[in-house]
Amino acid sequence: MSSKTILFVAEPQAVTGIFPTLKEAGLQAGLADNLNGALHFIRKSTPVAVFCRPSLQGFTAEKLLAEAQADPDFPPIVIFSKGGTADEAQRFMELGARDFWLEPLLYEKIKAVLPRNHDPRPEQEPVETARRDAPRREAAAPSPGGSKSFQIIGKHPAVLRVLALAKQVARSKATVLISGESGTGKEMFARFLHHHSDRADRPFVAVNCAALPEHLLESELFGHEKGAFTGAINRKLGKFELASGGTLLLDEITEMDMGLQAKLLRVLQEGEIDRVGGVETVSVDVRVLATTNRDIEQSVREGKFRQDLFYRLNVIPLKLPALKERGDDTLLLAEFFVAKYCAAYGLGRLHFSDEAGKWLLEYDWPGNVRELQNLMERAVLLAGSGPIATSHFLIDPDAWQPDDLEGASAETDNTPPETPDEAMSVMPLHEMEKRLVLKSLNETGGNRTQAADLLGISVRTLRNKINEYKQLGLDIP
Repeated sequence: MSSKTILFVAEPQAVTGIFPTLKEAGLQAGLADNLNGALHFIRKSTPVAVFCRPSLQGFTAEKLLAEAQADPDFPPIVIFSKGGTADEAQRFMELGARDFWLEPLLYEKIKAVLPRNHDPRPEQEPVETARRDAPRREAAAPSPGGSKSFQIIGKHPAVLRVLALAKQVARSKATVLISGESGTGKEMFARFLHHHSDRADRPFVAVNCAALPEHLLESELFGHEKGAFTGAINRKLGKFELASGGTLLLDEITEMDMGLQAKLLRVLQEGEIDRVGGVETVSVDVRVLATTNRDIEQSVREGKFRQDLFYRLNVIPLKLPALKERGDDTLLLAEFFVAKYCAAYGLGRLHFSDEAGKWLLEYDWPGNVRELQNLMERAVLLAGSGPIATSHFLIDPDAWQPDDLEGASAETDNTPPETPDEAMSVMPLHEMEKRLVLKSLNETGGNRTQAADLLGISVRTLRNKINEYKQLGLDIP
């Protein structure tokens, strides 16, 4: 096997979705679901890194970490999980894990773990982009350095204004604050800035500031020295050092703790970091981008975000419009996603019925482009050979009927619908809160950032609630 090989110890459905991206980036991936299989692969193929679930049926990560402790040439092990606590992360790091991640398992995070001499070529185009053969594209711009070109799909003046400003400042080192509702494509614009900068051949590293508690986020950003805290058995480079010469994206920056904000401000001003437990400063050359889906100026007024850090990040502000404000861009994007999923599922070209096209333009799109993408995948799967009708969007699952009812049978429920008073019967506030939290997680497919937005709370508050419910015995992914 190629030396650019990594191993996943996980369920196939949890990781195989990222395999095409890894292959395109020049990486080969192996898969194991038990200890013997993992050890056999490691001895035979010498992967440069292992990404492992905390536990599988008949397997625990502790056993693999024990093998690693006994072998100095063992590849670094990263534990990744759908959920987890700070105590759990610390326990695995004490056992020798390189890091502990919360899903989703992203390519950029994987790339940052690899040794520099195994660093694959930069990731290709992001989600809301297309190559030259994409249908009805607009606002295309070639990438520098001979990399594949990609484009932002849209012709609405608000999008073109943001795009023009992004192109103008892409080659500078100025910090950029990208704001907009959840799902509007903030990370995609950040990648656009990176790929059109003179740093395009250097790393692009993204950090979700809402995904980790304060003490783990500090180590994630700035790294730590051996012995800096319990479990720090080796020196770990932080994301600032891993992004050296390139771009660092601080996603959901408003979720960062105030104490860590002060340390970040110093890094931006001085160009130096202090590793946790270190005694010497380390110079870094990183272009910093930040995103937020909140009103950051309101957070400043409420004392939840440092005003001086806001000014330092907001050198170049990019505010992305909501999809409902982009007019015909909705159809452009819908057609692109339909073409993408038709190709992915081996289907012929599909088109929208007149009614469906009208619905797309009139719908409010609270989840923005992300919601549109998910709905288009659903519509492609349900439409089959087309045309795509409004029923295929399945906004109301209970109202959907299969196109072919022959042979279908179902028991009819003649129970009259609940009245509003019955549906909203009186219950304790904590029970209602729990139901709303679980409902928001269900509606967002377990995406905690989106669920927090629906509830109007911070991701940190939502995480605390989930941990509280887990302690009560609830099974929350």
